[in-house]
Amino acid sequence: MILPFVRELVAELERSPSFERVRRHLAAGTGRRRVSGLTATARALYLPYFVRAADAPALVLVADNKAAEALHANLLAACQLSGALAADEVLRLPAHDVLPFENLSPHSEIQEQRAATLWKIASGQARLVVAPIEAVCMRLFARDHYAALALLLRRGEEHIPEMVVEHLVSVGYTRVDVVDMPGQVTIRGGIVDVYGPEMERPVRIDFFGDEIESIRRFDPETQRSSTSIDEVLLLPLTETPATEALLEAINARLTRSGSAGAALEGGEAPSELQTHVAAASSTAGRGATIFPGWEFYAPVSGARSTLLDLMGPQTRVFSEEPAMVLNHGERWWSKVEQRHERAGIGSLVRAEDLYISPWELEDRIRAFPGCELDQLGAVDVLESTRSDASEIEFATRPTLRFHGSIPSFIDELKKLMENEARVLVAAPNQGELERLAGLLQEYGVPYRIGWRTDQGASATVFSESSYLAGDLRTPVLVRAAIANGVQALDLDRATARQFVLFGANDLNDEADVHARPVRRAKTSAFVSDLRDLAVGDYVVHVEHGIARYDGLRVIEEKAGDHTSDQLELMILTFADDAKLYVPLTRLDLIQKYRSTEAGPAPQLNRLGNPAWSKTKARVKKAMEDMAEELLKLYAQRKAALGTAFSPDSNMMREFEDAFDYNETDDQLSAIADIKADMESTQPMDRLLCGDVGYGKTEVAMRAAFKAVQDGKQVAVLTPTTVLCFQHFESFKRRFANFPVTVEMISRFRTAKERKEILERVADGKVDILIGTHAILSQSLKFQDLGLLVVDEEQRFGVRHKERLKQMRAAIDVLSMSATPIPRTLHMSLVGLRDMSVIETPPKDRMAIQTVVAKFDEKLIRTAIEVELERGGQTYFVSNRVETIYEMATKIRELVPQARVVVGHGQLPEAELERAMLAFMNGEYDVLCATSIIENGLDIPRANTIIINRADRHGLSELYQLRGRVGRSNRRAYAYLLIP
Repeated sequence: MILPFVRELVAELERSPSFERVRRHLAAGTGRRRVSGLTATARALYLPYFVRAADAPALVLVADNKAAEALHANLLAACQLSGALAADEVLRLPAHDVLPFENLSPHSEIQEQRAATLWKIASGQARLVVAPIEAVCMRLFARDHYAALALLLRRGEEHIPEMVVEHLVSVGYTRVDVVDMPGQVTIRGGIVDVYGPEMERPVRIDFFGDEIESIRRFDPETQRSSTSIDEVLLLPLTETPATEALLEAINARLTRSGSAGAALEGGEAPSELQTHVAAASSTAGRGATIFPGWEFYAPVSGARSTLLDLMGPQTRVFSEEPAMVLNHGERWWSKVEQRHERAGIGSLVRAEDLYISPWELEDRIRAFPGCELDQLGAVDVLESTRSDASEIEFATRPTLRFHGSIPSFIDELKKLMENEARVLVAAPNQGELERLAGLLQEYGVPYRIGWRTDQGASATVFSESSYLAGDLRTPVLVRAAIANGVQALDLDRATARQFVLFGANDLNDEADVHARPVRRAKTSAFVSDLRDLAVGDYVVHVEHGIARYDGLRVIEEKAGDHTSDQLELMILTFADDAKLYVPLTRLDLIQKYRSTEAGPAPQLNRLGNPAWSKTKARVKKAMEDMAEELLKLYAQRKAALGTAFSPDSNMMREFEDAFDYNETDDQLSAIADIKADMESTQPMDRLLCGDVGYGKTEVAMRAAFKAVQDGKQVAVLTPTTVLCFQHFESFKRRFANFPVTVEMISRFRTAKERKEILERVADGKVDILIGTHAILSQSLKFQDLGLLVVDEEQRFGVRHKERLKQMRAAIDVLSMSATPIPRTLHMSLVGLRDMSVIETPPKDRMAIQTVVAKFDEKLIRTAIEVELERGGQTYFVSNRVETIYEMATKIRELVPQARVVVGHGQLPEAELERAMLAFMNGEYDVLCATSIIENGLDIPRANTIIINRADRHGLSELYQLRGRVGRSNRRAYAYLLIP
């Protein structure tokens, strides 16, 4: 919570004479003026004040989605500091992540955000909207269309339950049997369960006839109702509801120019679009269909408005770096026209039908009052000329960067205090805030704390006096997601007073201020697969065997004199047409039937026949035989006496606070389990299971730190040299500010380096050793090994597992895997090994779009070109060293502008390391490699992977390879090519 005096301090920015000129201009509501001299951070601080001064909604036009995300994040932090606007009044409308005419639909998460934002704009809740030029150019429907997308339901209102569900399905919700994930809805008689996209918990709406009798939140795990509420707002998941009228309008437009075949002749339209157009032409008037990318064609049904029309004529329009915006708009428009020409659909649908051009947008903006915001253009003392009188100039500049030098930072603070500057120092998290306070105390610099947690002060350095110490010249420490600082030089002409805000990157170059969103309620680790059960599917009843599922039946159960409850039953049909009714409350007795072999339908069991009991007994005996050896091993571990690590120290808490993100609930649960295991005398043997990129490494780092703080050594075992190298870089970066020595042993090291490392490990001079199979060598001796971390355990063979068993006798072991082998998973599920599961994705993680296609040079060229256009990188997996150089040459021919590098396991160590580092540093656009990249590579810019001869890879290997992309907030593509 920001304390009130901080907002008073930030409000000093309004004392600037330049701000007063802008305020008068915006309040007048006529004409446009150029505003220069504002840095990116200054812009974010001033914009909320501009909007408040204008007393009208505002639109900020930026170049692209990346610029919109950066400005929006800065605006939220600025609003937190100043309080000029509420956070929910500042919105971002993203542009689509794909272009039209590519036969690709926009990502569902982008559609969801656009739909919610457009509804808020249409319903008058937006005061400041940030949007890239592509989003502003898009043709939209009228305000009423978007205002009707969301549903506000209140207790006592009358609604037809089926119509409520139909509306929710039309705006993107998925109809299921059991609601346990956002975006789902179900109806059971007079009860509607729904989970909205921005809700912490789903709600259960109970109808009495058509009247809403009650609205209650419920737990998605137990399905039990809890809190009663009076109303619920259900936001849409898509801005283009798939209504029959809309689809018919699109179909009619695609067939209006006579023969579809003639219209497409000679074009390179995606085959699915050609097929759809041809089908639409032959079935005109007999129903409408959906095809990939249909959402782009929605404007042809009569959408003629734009975002400017939606926000209204009183809107103040700000253009951030207008030359850059127009330049990006022209390049984007050129790409759209190229896609249209390549699609070869002629005049069926033109680019002008879907968007207005950047030049038309420029003309329209001239009619709106506002400002062009340029960072350059302020008066420079070295310049002999001044800008014209219509330009309003601010005197702001970036703060000094200290690159981790605390003495230099302290010296600068003292100078600013002498000059009576108003100084704020922003820290990205609580741990960094406390560290800064401790440093200032150590150097004898007075400070005030401008931030307080809901629970009050969380460290001794936050004494009550520190909140009030000093006068207005005393630096103020606040927790805010400000990356780069700013210095405002013209607050008051009379006193020449300055306002200085230091950001996290000013002190530490590697700080990451962007935190993850509010944690969402945890769902069950293993959700029942009955949600996709269809009538006619085969199931297994624990007591009676294999049966056929024949649907649900609802019966009335009398609960009292005047009340009755509805009881839902599953109908299971066994042999001889025998029926068994199973209440939904006993779903634990049912499993969907699965077989490893394709073949005829299974034979149904007879109710009451002992054959099923004999089958279970036979399987049970086989399982007992397999488990006997394992039980011996784990009995030895239970009896062994291991190291009981000490509870968390202050340094451990400081290490955790230095994590730049908010942990997910799953991560916190896994960390708590691992700490409890390590503090016990019984040796830990835990499996940490989680999808690729879900934060398993951070959990392992905390376990490693806990071992190191007690003087123990840690070994991290990886299956490949590439993963070993990636972990080494990650651990070094994470432990850089702590007295921990991290080393790596792999074939990337020379023989001399390996010998030296082995000696240091034996002497206890290495705290954390990361390595490949060399970790398992008998020649490697640890002075005091306390923890073994095994990454991707499923990649190690029987011989390695035997060595691991020996090492496991008395030390703690943490195994990590995204795709554990069935035996490992089963051992964890039955309790032979402990298991923690991480299933919550990181912030803004988008699902990877996976395409299975035949090998096609045109597809390869398009995929790489699209990735290059958005400044990304591409993996091309060709798992044959003999032909990999031919494939790299082919890629260079297809995409001449792409920089291609080759990497495979047979390269000399130095050359492979050089290739990997160069690709990680962005020196190459395409990495043509074997499956050596399967594990560990974490390159956020690489978001397209093309896997040649995907049929030669196993399912686990394909899953891991696909996990190399989609590790950021960009949409990722995986192309699996087959002959």
